[in-house]
Amino acid sequence: MTDETKGLVLAGVGGQGVILAGMIVADAMVRAGHDIKQSEVHGMAQRGGSVFSHIRWGPGVDSPLVPRASAEVLAAFEWAEAIRWVDYVREGGAVVVDLRTIVPPGACDDRRNWTTAYPGIDPELFLDRQLKTRLIDASSTASELGNIRAANSVILGTVAAFCGIDDSHWEAAIESLVPRGTEEINLAAFRAGREVADAQAPAATPSPEGFAGPHQIDINHSWCKDCDICSRVCPEYCLAIDNNGKLGIVDSDACTGCRLCELLCPDFAISIRPPMAEAVTTNG
Repeated sequence: MTDETKGLVLAGVGGQGVILAGMIVADAMVRAGHDIKQSEVHGMAQRGGSVFSHIRWGPGVDSPLVPRASAEVLAAFEWAEAIRWVDYVREGGAVVVDLRTIVPPGACDDRRNWTTAYPGIDPELFLDRQLKTRLIDASSTASELGNIRAANSVILGTVAAFCGIDDSHWEAAIESLVPRGTEEINLAAFRAGREVADAQAPAATPSPEGFAGPHQIDINHSWCKDCDICSRVCPEYCLAIDNNGKLGIVDSDACTGCRLCELLCPDFAISIRPPMAEAVTTNG
């Protein structure tokens, strides 16, 4: 990589929208007049697998792959992916990390007690590498704006601070590439990301350990496409697709809080919560 050529790595979990985010970054850089090359992993539409995108930009780029210890910015959409990819950032580079945690089923030793091998969140983990580290809670910021699925635009807003690309190019790329009808919420999320302060890291890694039953199963039918992934992976058969092809709750009392349905839903349409009230199904 020459002095004129810079690199960026976006890393997350399948279903988070990493590929679309990479397309937006690449489009913004083209609009800014740069030559760009992009490489990405495909095929992880079902949540659970590692997904990444490499982008290099400058006056002339030969290869899309970002060498280790050379990236200007790492945009990590999930905490464990930040740890996995931090070696690709140069000394003095930037790491933007969403504090969202997606614990893969394979990290769990005991499904019922949900003992996890997921790495704890440590804000000081990257300090010895002299990296500019921004910890953000993109999901909360997007939720406050009205749509949690705009979290990626919050992340991109924070990433933009380290790329030297005028905001007008970013916003034009977002308007061009996000799903029709979501332009305004994504632009608002991007602008919020530009202003967002470092989030307070949790004292411990979020975990459903100790989740006493019964559990509250929430289904957002306006997001759910009834793909049947959640009901197929549920070990206690709490969910099922009815004769009309709609997802429903069969037995919430049997739920152990393992959250496999929540973790593997490609549309963020289902969530498992501690008991607060009787289970709620949001109809759309």
